[in-house]
Amino acid sequence: MAKFTGTASYVATEDLKVAVNAAITLERPLLIKGEPGTGKTILAQEVASALGKRLIPWHVKSTTRAQQGLYEYDAVSRLRDSQLGDARVHDIKNYIVKGKLWEAFEADVAPVLLIDEIDKADIEFPNDLLLELDRMEFFVYETRETIKATNRPIIIITSNNEKELPDAFLRRCFFHYIQFPNRETMEQIVEVHYPGIKLLLLREALNSFFDLREIPGLKKRPSTSELLDWLKLLLAEDIGPELLRERNAAKLIPPLHGALLKNEQDVHLFERLAFLHRRGQN
Repeated sequence: MAKFTGTASYVATEDLKVAVNAAITLERPLLIKGEPGTGKTILAQEVASALGKRLIPWHVKSTTRAQQGLYEYDAVSRLRDSQLGDARVHDIKNYIVKGKLWEAFEADVAPVLLIDEIDKADIEFPNDLLLELDRMEFFVYETRETIKATNRPIIIITSNNEKELPDAFLRRCFFHYIQFPNRETMEQIVEVHYPGIKLLLLREALNSFFDLREIPGLKKRPSTSELLDWLKLLLAEDIGPELLRERNAAKLIPPLHGALLKNEQDVHLFERLAFLHRRGQN
């Protein structure tokens, strides 16, 4: 059985690799939690790439229903076609719209199925998928047929912890929480995206970034993806390490801070800290 060992474009920690391979061995969904921007969604893409498998993404929204992942019966289209005398109405299969689970179940080669941000949906959403994820099959009432997985897909489920998931659902998953990268891991991640970046610039940027994350009262701490955006801007604007060295969390707001701070409360907090620091120096 092929094992996930990471990819050239994705820095996977040892415990994350262990979690992915354990879920594959147990044939259970891998439930991934972690701060937004820590690479939960990208993980599924990288697992599919590393194992040479097709990725089937199902991005969950607040209005998404579990049934949509199985199939939907388009009764409106059938009624319209019957009024128009279309011969298609005689075969109800013409009005069955396959969902992402159906697509994954009938794949010739086991794919990677991503159920992204499951916690955005209604609280009953995970419970409504228990049987299907457990048995890898479901029943289509309109056609009286059972759809069973030809090859069991690798299932990766992400959650941002917006709401608690049911215990019965959690029991069926292998769980892993992606810890926020430490400085060493972050340096590796940056090197993947910006190979050969100047060490002085990286050092000062990481100093500013990690200092910013530690500020008490920050409503939204910047994530890995936001650090990468910020570095891209620093490089594009040719901002040197000297400027970053002069601007830390206690003094002045960092240049191009809109890539790091994403709400006005945090910007105002930074401005107050800068004001208090200047006043304390006078």
